[in-house]
Amino acid sequence: MKSILLLTMLYASLFALSGKVVSIHDGDTITILQNKTQIKVRLFGIDAPELKQPYGKKSKQFLANLIAGEVVEVEENGKDRYKRTIGTIYLNGADINAQMVANGYAWAYRKFSKKYTPQESKAKSQKLGLWRDKEPTPPWEWRKR
Repeated sequence: MKSILLLTMLYASLFALSGKVVSIHDGDTITILQNKTQIKVRLFGIDAPELKQPYGKKSKQFLANLIAGEVVEVEENGKDRYKRTIGTIYLNGADINAQMVANGYAWAYRKFSKKYTPQESKAKSQKLGLWRDKEPTPPWEWRKR
């Protein structure tokens, strides 16, 4: 009995944040509603095309198709300079950040994590999503311009 309680507490501590997805801002930023409080979440370890970039709107739509209106869990990884929660999004145990990269709708954001580089390599080799372009411009380079 103690081990079940311990596992339950451990699981709950991993996902202190959970809530209904009420807004998809782009392919790597969402807002969830938890106890009547809106929390903006920037997806950890990925960088999706900006909305005005090629595949930007498709990236947002792909994320919306995955989680809009769903109750998700967020594994927190701190805050960014805009005070957004940085986190890995899970829906029914599936890593949504990984799905964005694996389907070619986001880059692995190596500056902050190498966690999703295998998914990126596979998506690139299969020419999925943004990898259909000859030379896709990473969002961090596009923002500098």
